[in-house]
Amino acid sequence: MVKERTFIMIKPDGVQRGFIGNILNRFEQKGIKIVAMKMVKVPRDLAEKHYGIHRGKPFFEPTVEYIISSPVVAMVLEGENVINIARMMMGKTNPSEAAPGTIRGDFGQFIGRNIVHGSDGADTASFEINLWFTKEEIAEYSRIDEEWLIE
Repeated sequence: MVKERTFIMIKPDGVQRGFIGNILNRFEQKGIKIVAMKMVKVPRDLAEKHYGIHRGKPFFEPTVEYIISSPVVAMVLEGENVINIARMMMGKTNPSEAAPGTIRGDFGQFIGRNIVHGSDGADTASFEINLWFTKEEIAEYSRIDEEWLIE
C-alpha cells in the first residue's frame, strides 16, 4: 500500500458551529489516520500564504479576513488514496451542490461558508502540510486496526 497525506482545515464556521467532533469522527470512522492536528488562531501572513494562489482575485481579501476571524482546526490525514477520499467526503465546494451525506452537503450553507478545506492534489497537499506543520508535529505511528483496513 502507498500511503499519502493530505491537509484538511475545519474553517471558522465549522469551529463556531460546533462541528469539529463530527468531522473528525467521519474521517476516523472511514479508517483514515489523523497524524497531526491543532487548533490555530490564524495569523494574517499564514492565511495570505495559504491562499496566495488567489492573490489579486476579488475574493482573496474577504477569504483571508474570514480565515483569520476565528480559530480553525488544521490537520494532516494519512491513508491510501486519502486525497481523493477526503475530497469525496467533503463534497462539492458549493454546499448547495454537495450531496447529502458529505460534510458540506450536511453542514454547509453558502460557498463562502463551506465548513472545511481539503487539498486538491498531491502538490497542494505537500505545500499546505509544510506551510501549517513542522516535521516534528507530524506523528509516525501504526493504528491497531490498519491490518484489518488495508489489503
